Amino acid sequence: MNINDIKKYISKIIDENKEDIFSVSKYLKDNPEIGFKEEKAYDFLTQKLSSLGFEIDNPTEKLPTSFLGKKSGLSHYKKIAILFEYDALPTIGHGCGHNMISAISYGASLALSKIDDLKGDIYVVGCPGEENGGGKVILTNEGIFDNFDVAMMIHPSTENKVYSTSLALDAIKFSYKGQTTHASASPEKGVNALDAVIHLFNGINYLRQYLKDGTRIHGIISNGGEAPNVIPDYAEAKFYFRAKTREYLDDVVKKGINIAEGASKMTGAELSWDYYELSNDDLRPSKKLSETFRKNYMELGIKNIEPDSEGGGSTDVGNVSHRIPAVHPYISIAPKHSISGHTVEFRDATLSKKGKEATLQAAKAIAFTTIDLLYEPNLLKNIKEDFEKNKEV
Repeated sequence: MNINDIKKYISKIIDENKEDIFSVSKYLKDNPEIGFKEEKAYDFLTQKLSSLGFEIDNPTEKLPTSFLGKKSGLSHYKKIAILFEYDALPTIGHGCGHNMISAISYGASLALSKIDDLKGDIYVVGCPGEENGGGKVILTNEGIFDNFDVAMMIHPSTENKVYSTSLALDAIKFSYKGQTTHASASPEKGVNALDAVIHLFNGINYLRQYLKDGTRIHGIISNGGEAPNVIPDYAEAKFYFRAKTREYLDDVVKKGINIAEGASKMTGAELSWDYYELSNDDLRPSKKLSETFRKNYMELGIKNIEPDSEGGGSTDVGNVSHRIPAVHPYISIAPKHSISGHTVEFRDATLSKKGKEATLQAAKAIAFTTIDLLYEPNLLKNIKEDFEKNKEV
């Protein structure tokens, strides 16, 4: 079969198995689990992928709910990774649509598993803890992605977009140790740890005017004392620092730490700080791979594709994109700007009529792009060469 015939066959397979594909989204939606505790999702997804002929293993003991599956093709020269996300948010469940991400990736994997003598190997990679810990950071550091030529996934949104960056992120907790005392009877004997946190917030607010556009700093007081008549001897604040590049973010974080140290000196409270989540690098999507997705989106009738843009959030796919060519396109499941991510409304939209249609389209887009990578002469070679050239910029 030629490429067009294979794509027609893939489209037919996905349409014929749509209820099976939707069942993945529904099961995960009905059984939400937060990051690194996705035992049900792990069992469910690995069983379904095993039934398709994927050889499933755990890639690292550091992530018990991660998985790595392989479907060998006729040639082992090309290695394509399809990413799964399946962790949920506290309280609202799959408000970021990771249930749909897994359904999309499963649908693409199902279709590709039915193609005899593929000109390459297909890998399915289970990536836990995207929301609260960065499972892909661990997988990247363990060298798992170094074995693949490209990695890809599609995220639900209210927009169709094939190329969008994301911000590098550091999550830092600042803790202050002071001295407790009666706030009214003997305030002179105390060292107010909460005062240090307040100075920290004020200092960071002053810092904002000196930062480059696109830089974001946002935080909370995660511990501010227990009673107003007791000077708190312990207080802490958690911050997210974000910037367009890892290099500039490192600079911003140094300034934040300097402010935290200044707050310590001003109050006498002892400072300690640490990262409370794994850091995300900025997402650098492959331009050439994104353009392949654009072609397939258009072929599938996906309209209103947004121009290339810079994103405002963060994702651990960013870490992957610094090691191999990677993409993180978006597909619309609701009218533009009608709902927001990380909401109950977004969660429910994943299984709406439009959400289901988008699930099938996205599964086809990943499978079509995989076929292009495996069968089009020089496409993968050009993508990898472009990646190496841009990595040095």
